[in-house]
Amino acid sequence: MAVLVVYFLVAGAAGMGWVAKDWNEEVGVSYANPSFLGDDYPNPQGKNSIISQDVLVVDEKQKAVDPLAPYYEEIEKNAAAYEKAEVKPSWTLLLGGDKWGRDVFDKVIKAGQVSISIGLASALLAVFIGTVLGALGGYFGGKLGDLLEWFYNIFTSVPYILLVLAFAAVFGKGVSTVILVLGFVGWTGTYRLIRAEYIKQRGRDYVMAANAIGASHGRKMFVHILPNVSHLILVQLSQLVVDFIKAEVILSFLGLGVPTDSVSWGIMINEVMPELVLGKWWQLATVAVVMSTFVVSFGLFTDLLRDALDPKASRR
Repeated sequence: MAVLVVYFLVAGAAGMGWVAKDWNEEVGVSYANPSFLGDDYPNPQGKNSIISQDVLVVDEKQKAVDPLAPYYEEIEKNAAAYEKAEVKPSWTLLLGGDKWGRDVFDKVIKAGQVSISIGLASALLAVFIGTVLGALGGYFGGKLGDLLEWFYNIFTSVPYILLVLAFAAVFGKGVSTVILVLGFVGWTGTYRLIRAEYIKQRGRDYVMAANAIGASHGRKMFVHILPNVSHLILVQLSQLVVDFIKAEVILSFLGLGVPTDSVSWGIMINEVMPELVLGKWWQLATVAVVMSTFVVSFGLFTDLLRDALDPKASRR
């Protein structure tokens, strides 16, 4: 939980522009080395390469007839002033740089904010759809329940990842598009659990008592029954956050998710393929460690939440 708190605080700060706001700025040379490797690590554009040497050859014999000879002193003076004013790119960055000299540390923070936001928003949308449809189908049953079951079977008859890829290919790229696609596709698990729980709860004594005092269907569904199934909703929400972050990574890696002018963990993984050929491993290592730590921590938190809210299910 402490790890997750840190992640959400950093993601919130990045969303407010307090940190990593200049993630797209070129602050280093291309493929700048991580600070712990130093300048001597092999780099085709590194500090010790031939192309980075300043070579000045002056022919003394031709200098006398050079038409620019009277201006050499002024040119050198202006060049020195320009070098002082120019912000030179760094040869090393905290966790290295990418092809365009952007700081990997700032990138992974901004990417985490985008990926976590997509996971949370998609999970909330999916849980909302699944809860409403599950409550309607489980409480009323009959023809409405059969219609919702038919609709549910259509979605579950197609493999999940193929359905996500199909919707993403139709609606195109974009953060909002990814949220809508994942939310509209991922509601089926929540619907199944909530429907089964509503079928069980609608015959309980407290529902019969609410019916006896004239409570409306909406009040019985969402005031009386819903609090008694809220533990399933919270567990499903927690589990879907992790699943949707993984789905976003897959979509962005395949070029169907977040657009390239933005950044996410999937975009960063997509960028490392040519980098690995050149031996530039630090962007992949950074995003792999950061993403896996978040996913594992959230998975453990989901297990903890399930044990706390539904101890009978954990004993089974």
